[in-house]
Parts: sequence; structure tokens; C-alpha cells
Amino acid sequence: MDFKDQIDINRLPEHIAIIMDGNGRWAKNQGKFRVFGHESGVLSVKDIVEGCVEIGVKYLTVYAFSTENWNRPIEEVNALMELLISTINQEAETLNKNNIKLNAIGDLKSLPQKCIDDLAAAMDKTKANTKCTLTLALSYSAKWEIVEAARKIAEQVKDGKLAINQVDEQLFASQLTTVNMPDPELMIRTSGEHRISNYLLWQMAYTELYFTETLWPDFRREHLYEAIVDYQKRERRFGKISEQLN
Repeated sequence: MDFKDQIDINRLPEHIAIIMDGNGRWAKNQGKFRVFGHESGVLSVKDIVEGCVEIGVKYLTVYAFSTENWNRPIEEVNALMELLISTINQEAETLNKNNIKLNAIGDLKSLPQKCIDDLAAAMDKTKANTKCTLTLALSYSAKWEIVEAARKIAEQVKDGKLAINQVDEQLFASQLTTVNMPDPELMIRTSGEHRISNYLLWQMAYTELYFTETLWPDFRREHLYEAIVDYQKRERRFGKISEQLN
């Protein structure tokens, strides 16, 4: 029996977040430049998106480019931006045909203008789709996101539009970039690293974490299904005890 057959469709995580790690190491293992790993990683993104749609996962968020990634060699950054543009242009129609909505979070204005324009066009083209929402975290940092939310709230308090006693978890969450989606129930990180790297820190307060040694370019939907099966074996208590859940 494969992992897909073991999945309880009635207990799917509604939102899965992924840290796509290991592209550079994968390329190095094959004696190629790092950008080759990023190009191969696009194939994994396509397969995982299709896998999510196939079983009914409603939200998929992938960490495509962090604010820290700007510190990489300029040649790699430029190659990543070119790959992003070409992938968006090539896949927009496919997303539409599969009823997938494209979304993006992060400091998007820091991206090259061509990226901003193509991303906006693709998001507009797919905005009415309802089967699955694919969110790209681009130039994203959870600390940046939290500071931005705090700044927006502070400005509203300063302008008299908001009272201090109105600030609570719900209001704070409404100022985050993920306001229109549920918090992820499952976070997957590839390549064997066991950290969350400034990714969705607020949203992952109760997320189940799954780490795999598989490098991202080798990660396929059967690996995704294996992670979901593992997730479904866990008891999610949210501070309660087992007897309360039963």
C-alpha cells in the first residue's frame, strides 16, 4: 500500500507550508552550478502542487526566497529572479486550467520591477480560482512581517483609529500578510535541516513540524503523502490532555 492510500481524506491539513531546502547541495552533488538545483526544484514545486490538488489540500505556501537570500552571491540572486519570472510566465495558464489561485507574501516591493509586474498579472489572472491557493513567500521574513504588523497597529493607535485595549491576538493576526488564509497545520522542511528559518513564526505556533533528509529537487508527491500520513498519526492537543480530546 502506498502512502496516498493510507491518507484519511477527512483529516487532511487544510494548509501545508514548505521550506524548499537543498537545491544547492543537490546541484553540487551532481557537479553542477547551484542554479541547476533551483531549476530542478521548480519540477518539484509543480509535482507537489498537483499532489495537493489531487487529494484536496486547500492551501500550499512555499518559502521561495527569504530576505536573507539577498545576501547570496549576486549571480545566484539574479539567476533566481530570472527563474522566478520565467516560471510565473510559463505556469500562469496551467494554474488557471487547474483552478489554482496564485498568491504572494513578503516585501514584494523589494523585488525587481519585472518580477513585481509579472507576479501581479498572474495573481490577477488566477484570482477567481477556488480549488487551491498557492502562496509564494518572496523576499519574506517572519520578523519583518511581525514588525510591519506592529507598525500598522501603532499608526492606527497614534491616529486615534484604534484604542490600546482593542489590540489582541485576533487584531494582530488581521494585520499579517496571511490574513486571508488559515494557519498551517503542517510544515515540511527538506534536506535534513531542523529549523524554521524565520518562516511564518506567528502562524506556526501550533503547526506540526516534519523534517526529511530528502533534498528538494528529489521531493515528489509520494514524499508529500508520507508527511501527511505522519501528520495524521499525531495527536494535536492545543494545550489540552488526551482524555479531553477523546
